[in-house]
Amino acid sequence: MSTTPPVGAVPWLNPDEERAWRAFLRVVVAVQTGTARDLAAVGLSEPDYEVLSTLSERTGHTSSLGEQADKMGWSRSRLSRHATRMESRGLVRRTPDPADGRGCFLVLTAQGLEALEDAAPAHVRSVRRHFIDRLAPDHLIAIEQIARRLEEPQVGDDRPPQ
Repeated sequence: MSTTPPVGAVPWLNPDEERAWRAFLRVVVAVQTGTARDLAAVGLSEPDYEVLSTLSERTGHTSSLGEQADKMGWSRSRLSRHATRMESRGLVRRTPDPADGRGCFLVLTAQGLEALEDAAPAHVRSVRRHFIDRLAPDHLIAIEQIARRLEEPQVGDDRPPQ
């Protein structure tokens, strides 16, 4: 007998699955809310920090807009709008991509690097307070294993849910 539901049938969550799903959502919201609040206190948003930290790790402190958007799970247009706001604050600048006339590179400015260096200690303390220090080492290992599992591509990931 097949365990695959017929086309159009909804494979509803059982009570254990429902509790796990809702617990996961609560954890994500709680951790992100705490770290976002702590970053805001030092003048950055979570996306600001993500862009700045990624650029700081790149050769020449530069990344293409497309690569950064993919890393953040954002569309290029969404990141472009966010980069415009960051650019107006002097945190990044854009340079044309010579290989792609429509594309550009995001470049970390000296002011952006300084903002990142100022925010990094508060961010690490926040991550510790809201996440790391609340878990045992075996919990951290389990979360990493779960994350790797969920990052693996699935057959049919390119099609919308039924």
